[in-house]
Parts: sequence; structure tokens; C-alpha cells
Amino acid sequence: MYLEAKQAEENYSQTLHLMTDYPFPLWTDQTNEPFIHPLARSFLTDEQFDIIFLVLVYTVQISNIAAFIGNILNIAVFVKLGFSEPSNISLISLAATDLACVVFSLWTHLCILINFNDSILPFNATNVSYATTGGMFAFLTRTVAWITAFITFERCLCILVPLKVKTLITQRSTLMAMIIIVTLTFSPFFFIYSRYSFVWVFYPHLNATLLDLEVNNEEYFIQIETVLVVICGVIQPILAMSIVLMCTVVLVIQLRKISSWRKFVTSAKGQRGENSGEKPASSSPAGEERISQKEERLVRMVVAIATIFIVSNAPTCITLLCNVVFDEFSLFGVNRRIYVICSVIGVLGQSVSGSVNILIYYNMASKFRFHLRRFLCLDRHEPEN
Repeated sequence: MYLEAKQAEENYSQTLHLMTDYPFPLWTDQTNEPFIHPLARSFLTDEQFDIIFLVLVYTVQISNIAAFIGNILNIAVFVKLGFSEPSNISLISLAATDLACVVFSLWTHLCILINFNDSILPFNATNVSYATTGGMFAFLTRTVAWITAFITFERCLCILVPLKVKTLITQRSTLMAMIIIVTLTFSPFFFIYSRYSFVWVFYPHLNATLLDLEVNNEEYFIQIETVLVVICGVIQPILAMSIVLMCTVVLVIQLRKISSWRKFVTSAKGQRGENSGEKPASSSPAGEERISQKEERLVRMVVAIATIFIVSNAPTCITLLCNVVFDEFSLFGVNRRIYVICSVIGVLGQSVSGSVNILIYYNMASKFRFHLRRFLCLDRHEPEN
């Protein structure tokens, strides 16, 4: 009976490309591996890796809790504000997607901590969390990136073509854009994970049967998954980051021009008060006179959100690029410890980005601040325009 169970486990391991052993191989000693990179050997010993990894994961969990609370408040306030403004639809979509990311991240990192401590559960914590929430978290972060890209692009249109933007960006078009973004970024998840199925596997060294994953290794599935992983895992996030970066640069340049123009108009009006009948000698750049103070404040808020997003997601994009360029820099490569540390730093950045948005809204949007304070029963002062 034991030999049959052992043979079944060996056959299963050959079809499973994930790391299924307990404990997870990241926590085995790598210092004596002959082909390990000197940087990994000198910097990341067992003790050093354990300390760095645990500090990062616990920090991620603390940030996730803050982001969870913050995004719930964001959603509550935006629902109160209503959807008459197309920008509110985008911002509530961003908050809802951030909230979903946080929920999945909480469970994924809890499973990682459970596996790290060799706790015996009725399922393989690493693999089951990868299939249930880890992959969904990865795809949802792409959704967050593209929603952020849409928000910055929308604000660019408001500044560059203010007379046409109200016909281009409407409630209906914004809602359709959100649906399309979610569909295109999240639908590949279902195909990729159709390869996996849950099975019960007996582990003799644990003397226990655990819920685990079985993988369909047909060539067709492998080829399609490889293409989708490159598109969704590398091209999508880097392209979205590039769009956010370019739109943010345009917004900053235009904001500086608007600010300079407003100062000039203010001084010109003062001079006209002294010499009535004279007109200022300069006109504003195209469309800038049509940007209201309210719209300008919204643009500044979007710039702040985009800047935080760029800074917070830069580690993830760098990790993805290195993963493509260097074969050994991956979860299954000899430098997997460095890869894991960089990946957790990237997740931490994404979690921080989702947790600080409420601070940006509070400091830069008077109506949001009013309704949030009212929701928390802090005061009842009327909001500013």
C-alpha cells in the first residue's frame, strides 16, 4: 500500500510544474548549490532570507489592512457623491478593484506565512492559494494599472481638448471603458487556470492526504499559456505604466502652463484696473482659459494618484523585465530567493498605492473630505465648490 502511494506521488510530481513539496523549496538551504549566483550566496543565507521575507510579508499584511479600510471608505464616499461626474465612475472602479486586490493579497500572504511555519493544513497552502487567489491578484493588479491609465488619459483630454471632452467622456462611455478594461485584463485568467484542477494527494512523509493541484500538460495548453503569460504578465503592466507615465508628464507640463497663465491674467487685470480700456497683451494657450479651478484641482489630484502609482509599481515592472531577460531570475531559477524578495517588495508597493489614495482624496477634494468626515461623524460643515 505504501509503495503504491509512493508511486502515485512520484507520478503526480512529474505532471506538476509548481513546487509542491513541504516545506516550500524557497526555504531550503541554497548556499551550497554550485550554480547559484554569488550575490544570492553572499547576501541571502537562510537566516537573512527568513528575516527579510517575514518582515516584508508582515509589512504587506499591515498595509493590506490599511488599504482594505481605506478602499471601503472610498467606495462609501463615492457612492454618496453619485455618478453624475464620469470621473467618479473611474475612481470608484479603481477603489473597488484595489479592494479586491487587497482581499486576495491578504489570503495569499496568510497562506505563505502558514506554509513558512510548516503548519499542517488539509491543503497545500502554497499551491491552493496560487490557484484560488494568487493568480486572481496578479490579474487584478493589471486591471488597476489600466484603470489608472484611463483616468490619466481622460484628464489629458480634459486639458488638451476641453471643448470636445464632454462629448467623448460621458457616463456611458466611462462605464463601457471600465467594463472593457475588466474583461480584457481578467478574462485570460480563466483560460490559464482551466489547466488546473484540485485533487487529493497522499504525502507519505506527512502521513496525510492534502488538497493539491493537478496540471494538464498538453502541448496546446502550454503554448497558449506561455503567450498569455507574456502578454498579461509582462506587456500589459509595462504598457499601462508607460501610458500613465506619459500622460502624467503631459499633465504636469500643462498644469505649469495654466498656473503661469493664471498669474499673468491676475497681474494683467490689476493693471487694467489702473488703466481701463487696455487689454492684456497675451492670450492663454489653447483651451486653458476654459479649464475651471475645479477641473484644475481634479487634474492635480489625478497627477498625485498617478505619481504614487508610478513610484509604487516601478519595482514590479523592473522585476518583470529582469524575469524576462534573465532565466535564472525566477521562482524556479537559482536566484529564486532574490526574485521572491523583489516580488514581495512589488506587492508591498501596490498595497501602499491602494492605501494612500484615500489621503490624496481627503487632502485634494473638498467634497470627498466633507462626505468622509460626515460619514465618520466628525463634522457637518458644508463642502467647498
